[in-house]
Formats: sequence, C-alpha cells, structure tokens
Amino acid sequence: MLLELERVSVRYGRVHAVRGVSLTVDEGEVVALLGANGAGKSSLLKGVLGLAPTDAGKVRMAGRDLTSAPTRDRIAAGLALVPEGRRILMSLSVDENLLMGAYNRHDPAAVRAEISRLYERFPNLAARRSLPASVLSGGEQQMLAIARGVLARPRLMLLDEPSLGLSPLLVQELFRLLGELNRAGLALLLVEQNTRQALRLSARAYVMELGAIVIQDRPQALLADERLVAAYLGGGTR
Repeated sequence: MLLELERVSVRYGRVHAVRGVSLTVDEGEVVALLGANGAGKSSLLKGVLGLAPTDAGKVRMAGRDLTSAPTRDRIAAGLALVPEGRRILMSLSVDENLLMGAYNRHDPAAVRAEISRLYERFPNLAARRSLPASVLSGGEQQMLAIARGVLARPRLMLLDEPSLGLSPLLVQELFRLLGELNRAGLALLLVEQNTRQALRLSARAYVMELGAIVIQDRPQALLADERLVAAYLGGGTR
C-alpha cells in the first residue's frame, strides 16, 4: 500500500471539513476523488500533505506514519501536490518555478538534466524559460505546475482540479499527460470536476459529500448507475 488514510478528519476552527475519511492508493494506481464543490476534497488533499490541520486519524505513506510529520517530511517521503489554481510564482521565470519543485533535492546535475527533458516534452515552456511565468497561458501554467511537481520525484502526485479553466482541447492534452506519467510509474490521487475524464483514467474512485466518503467503487460501476451519476457526478461530464 502506498498511501493509506485511516479515519482522517480536518477542521478549521468549528468547521468540520473532512469527517473520518479512509482511503487507499496503491503503487502506480490512479484514484479519483469526486464530489460537488464544498464536499471536502481539497481539504483532504491539504490534510494529506500537512497543509491543513488533521485532528483525528492516521496518514501513512508506504507504511510510514506521517500523521504528525511536517510538510517537508511528507514531500521527502514521496508526496507532491499540484494545487487548485496552479499557484505558480508569477514574478519568477519559468525556469525558476521549475527549480522550486526540486528545492528538497541535493543533486543539481540530475535536476538540470530532468528540466532539459521536461523542456523537450513542453516546448512552449522551453521557449519561455527565461520569461516570467505571468506570460504563460492558463494551459501552459498548468503544465508548468505539473512539471514542477514532477521535479520533486514523487511516488504519489495529488492533483486538485487540474483541468479547471482549460479549453476542451487542453483538457484532452492534460489527461494524455497524466496517463503518460502514470504509465511511467507515478501514482495519482485526482480531485477533478470533469468526472468522465477522471473516471476514464482511474482504476478506482471515491465520492465525497459533506466531508465524508459516501461511495467507493470501480469507474464502470459508478457510470452505469444513472441515479448516482445524476446525484453526484453530474458536473463536468464533457
């Protein structure tokens, strides 16, 4: 088991954002985490990475208990987050943003070699490597955010609404990239409003409502139940 959450809860003061969630992600697996806005999905990802306070439960990565570990230790253990809204540093260059993804590493020659390979994969980023990230389009910013996460050399990447605000063509490109990363061995925990795209990529899926897991099943089973689709998966079905 790569990631194991056992009855994890997240609170912001009196707001109980995540209520006793248990889920797992295996090595090399893609797992979708679905649900309406406000269901607690983003809070759960932040709790996994230590960016939101967990007041109950356990977070384990490859058998190691990270429940009380600081974020830097969770990243060192193989977790990386591509946050909602990309959160790239607009005043820094494209190249500097990529280097931020490798801040926890101590192999500068290997980092530069990996950046060169990423530039081959993303020629638009390569052409703007010395420019501030603010010049990038929304799709280019999302690719930069994912490339930055890749440079952390994670075993599991947490993605929070990666297709948000992208055109249908860029959404297709994004999911092709995620498929490539997964086939190369990277496990993904994917929060995504584009439910059909997410389910096509995933081996398993969890559905959250009001901070709790209400359904977990294979994608084919979820899509086969029309009432379930209407109740929980109606948004982002392009």
